[in-house]
Amino acid sequence: MSATAQPAKMKKDESFLGKLGGTLVRRKKSKEVSDLHEEGKNAINAPMLPSGTDIHPEDTLLEENAERIMLDPTSRENLKFKDLLKVLIDWINSELEEDRIIVKDLEEDCYDGQVLQKLFEKLSGRKLNVAEVTQSEIGQKQKLQTVLEAVNELLRPHGWTIEWSVDSIHSKNLVAIVYLLVALAMHFQAPIRLPEHVSAKVVVVKKREGILQTALVSKELTSTTEMMMGRFERDAFDTLLDHAPDKLNVVKTSLITFVNKHLNKLNLEVTELESQFADGVYLILLMGLLENYFVPLYNFFLTPESFEQKVHNVAFAFELMQDGGLKKPKARPEDVVNLNLKSTLRVLYNLFTNYKNSD
Repeated sequence: MSATAQPAKMKKDESFLGKLGGTLVRRKKSKEVSDLHEEGKNAINAPMLPSGTDIHPEDTLLEENAERIMLDPTSRENLKFKDLLKVLIDWINSELEEDRIIVKDLEEDCYDGQVLQKLFEKLSGRKLNVAEVTQSEIGQKQKLQTVLEAVNELLRPHGWTIEWSVDSIHSKNLVAIVYLLVALAMHFQAPIRLPEHVSAKVVVVKKREGILQTALVSKELTSTTEMMMGRFERDAFDTLLDHAPDKLNVVKTSLITFVNKHLNKLNLEVTELESQFADGVYLILLMGLLENYFVPLYNFFLTPESFEQKVHNVAFAFELMQDGGLKKPKARPEDVVNLNLKSTLRVLYNLFTNYKNSD
C-alpha cells in the first residue's frame, strides 16, 4: 500500500511544482509584456527626447497640461555653467560665513529654504518670520513660500521676470535656483563677476491629452557684464573705455608708475598691466610689499603653468587684499587671468587709491 502511495504523492508534488513553475513563467512573461508596453509608450510619448535624458516615473503621472523642466545632462558638464555655479557657491559661502553655513551643492543645499532664508536676510537686512529648522516637506515649502514672497516683492518692481517657484526650488530644479541667485546677486550688487553669456539647455516635459510631449529649450542665465550691470551705475572704467579711450593710456601709465615704485624693491618691473598681472604672482608680491610682510612661497605658485594655478594665485591675492582691510574686488580671478583689461584696472586702481601714499 505504501509502495503505491509514494508514486501518487510524487505525482502530486510534481503537479504542484509544475503549476508553481507555470505561474512563475506566466508572471515573468506578463512583466516582460508590461515592460515592453511601458517602453513602447515612452517611445511614442517622447519621440523628441534628447539622448541621455531619462523620463522619470513621476513625469508619467503629470496632470493634464502640467509640465516638468529638467536640466539637459550636456549643460551640467558645460564649463561656463560649472563656472557660474562655482561663483554663486563661493559668493553664498562668503556672505554666510558668520552663520557657519557652508554650501557645496546648490540643488541639495538650497531646496529646503534654509540657505535662501539666511542669504536674503543677510543681503536685505530684514528678518523673516519663519521657523529656523523645518524637516517636513510641508514645513520646508511654507518656509520657501515666505522667502520667495519677500524676494518677489523686492524684485518685481525693478522689472525682474520671476523664473522660479516654491515647487521648482523644492524639486531641486537647478536652473530655477540659479535664476534666483543670479537675480539676487545682481540686485544687491554682489562683489562678484558673473561669467558672461551662460545658458543652459532644459528638457520641458508637458502632458497633452494624456500624451507626454518633450522639447529642448535654451535658457539664458547671464548676458554681458555691461548689460547685467546696466541696472546699476557704471563705474569710471566703463565710462573711460567707452567715451575716453584716449585717456586710458594716462591711467595705465599712472598705475604702472605706482606698481613699479614698489616692485622695483624686488628688482621687478611692469610694462604691460594686462599680461604681467594675469598669473597672480606680481599681485601677491605687491600686496606683501604694500603691507610690509613676506608671503611664504608655499602659499602660491611662483611659476604657475596651468589656468587653475593662475586662478589660485589671483584668488589668494584677493584674500590678502581683504586681510589688509580692502573690500573684496568686484573682478573675478578668472577675468584677470583671461587678460580682461577692465578687471585688471579695477583691481590695481583699488590698490592705488588705498596705498598711493605708501613708501
